[in-house]
Amino acid sequence: MTDSTDERQGPIKVMVVDDHPMWRDAVARDLAESGLDVVATAGDGEQAVRRAQAVAPDVLVLDLNLPAKPGVQVCKELVAANPALRVLVLSASGEHADVLEAVKSGATGYLLKSASTEELIDAVRRTAVGDPVFTPGLAGLVLGEYRRLASEPAPTGSADEPKAPQLTDRETEVLRLVAKGLSYKQIAERLVISHRTVQNHVQNTLGKLQLHNRVELVRYAIERGLDDE
Repeated sequence: MTDSTDERQGPIKVMVVDDHPMWRDAVARDLAESGLDVVATAGDGEQAVRRAQAVAPDVLVLDLNLPAKPGVQVCKELVAANPALRVLVLSASGEHADVLEAVKSGATGYLLKSASTEELIDAVRRTAVGDPVFTPGLAGLVLGEYRRLASEPAPTGSADEPKAPQLTDRETEVLRLVAKGLSYKQIAERLVISHRTVQNHVQNTLGKLQLHNRVELVRYAIERGLDDE
């Protein structure tokens, strides 16, 4: 298992949100025992928003089915307020509509509650560094949805869009692999560069394209056919 600091200053700060106290406490305990810093827990949506804004976790482990405010709304509000926040949905539902709604609301990954403790811990660590983490079978679904969105007509006024920013050859190469669904670790291995270098290229590309997260980045790439190259 990788070190929980994972090129960060100090341990990864995690918040766990679930309306079942025994499940919530068990997940929080497992994460804490693995070396992650569990800074808060919450049992309903409104409490989750308040506490997350107060403690500023790196990763929010979030159930979708919450009282007071649904998980998707919690995700949308918190990511809008803090785009650096990573959200890993941990849900009993594998319904495609739930998965896609979560991703559209800003979730970085989606894991079923049937996942093992080791899978969850690994997913939290990967989520913290920006990797999209999905239960096997769901990643293809999400990529397919990106393609569907990319095939829709562009918003009106697109003819007046400014000229696309110039990306370096390496940034374009990384973007192409991101669009194909590869994790940062896989991209680093493919291009024989460090994980941190991949992250830097992605951050530079986001800045140049004025995009906010990996979801928007993948859509941008697919709209330009980079995933087919």
